[in-house]
Amino acid sequence: MIDKRILETILTDQAEELALKHSRHFCQRKEEGLIDLDSPQAQVVIGVRRSGKSTLCYHALHKAGVKYAYVNFDDERLAKLTGEDLNDVLEVLYKINGEFHYLFIDEIQNIPEWYLFVNRLLRKGMHILVTGSNAKLLSGELATHLTGRHHAVTLYPFSFSEYCQYKKADTKSQSTQAIAIRRALFDEYLQKGGFPELQMISNEREYIGTLIDNILKRDIEQRFKIAYKASFEQLAHHLLNVSPTIVSDKTLQELFGFRSEHTAKNYVEYLRQAYLFAGLRKYSAKSRQRVVGEKIYPMDVALMNQRADAFVGENLGWRLETVVYLELLRQCKPKGLDIYYYSERSGECDFVVCQERKTHMAIQVSYDILNPKTRKREIAGLILAARKTDCKKLLLITDHQYEDIEADGFNIAIRPGYEMMLEEFVPEA
Repeated sequence: MIDKRILETILTDQAEELALKHSRHFCQRKEEGLIDLDSPQAQVVIGVRRSGKSTLCYHALHKAGVKYAYVNFDDERLAKLTGEDLNDVLEVLYKINGEFHYLFIDEIQNIPEWYLFVNRLLRKGMHILVTGSNAKLLSGELATHLTGRHHAVTLYPFSFSEYCQYKKADTKSQSTQAIAIRRALFDEYLQKGGFPELQMISNEREYIGTLIDNILKRDIEQRFKIAYKASFEQLAHHLLNVSPTIVSDKTLQELFGFRSEHTAKNYVEYLRQAYLFAGLRKYSAKSRQRVVGEKIYPMDVALMNQRADAFVGENLGWRLETVVYLELLRQCKPKGLDIYYYSERSGECDFVVCQERKTHMAIQVSYDILNPKTRKREIAGLILAARKTDCKKLLLITDHQYEDIEADGFNIAIRPGYEMMLEEFVPEA
């Protein structure tokens, strides 16, 4: 039980801190349009730490001009709060703010039995915005405890389009100067990534190191009571070093000395749930084949190398493939489309976009196809996937090449990443 006078000081401090966002340059995020402040459902914004969830919710509330209260449970001063303390929190919020009908709750996963509190307020007609950094909490547990009473919005770090907006770059002009600026920004984006705060600080390595440490220790180890903490953290950094990569539970078990493949599988699942990685399943008509051989990608390219002991080099091909996949997630999920990779002995294709059994697009990613051997291999993989999945729309994304070709009866658009990442290139289902 926390003293209400102390609680009032903490919540007042938090409200003042949130208000400081008003004076900062805000990048318009398209996910804001998915938040419905008038809905009787809890609006739940989920995603990796520091992706801008709080700012998104603040801007939606501020833009609507509604009166609201705010509490952030990712505060060490509130670390010992339990579900029984939440009514005291509500009482102090009323004392500070007076009457309000909108409540914004940051990082709610830190409070046990939070859903009882949220359910009670929803029944009373309170409009609630919730953020969290754990996918299990805000998908599995929400589905269980707030059945039909929540709407989830996934937020990723800046897309390249948002990165350009933040940098105040012209994304429409076709002048030589404007194109050159976009190309330079794309090179920068491939290295620096899209974490919003990272754009404002100089010590990028320290920032990313602290971010990863918080995700591993606070979001995973404490919540899931990890037994082998050192090995778990080594596993996480190893996967960041080698991703994008296909996960082998047996290989990870042997490499890190876990008791079973099951332990390795659980640890990788926790990393996905905390949004450190995004998973990609293999394309197959057989369900059994889709659940094995999953490929994982870091949630932002900054996680690949802005860390201590990261021997990953530039790996521009991996970086381009990662930003393309993250953009596919942004574009496909709201449209009800699924993404897979295609692989068999005779070749592979990075991404196929499907709705159930119908394939809408096949996409190959290769940083540089000037080498004839590389060009032939990438096009062959794309055509293989097209034939096997009965797909007609084929796209090859590179660093800078632009052309339209015909190969083996298929029309293929070859486009530079700096151009495609500014477009809505995935059509509606």
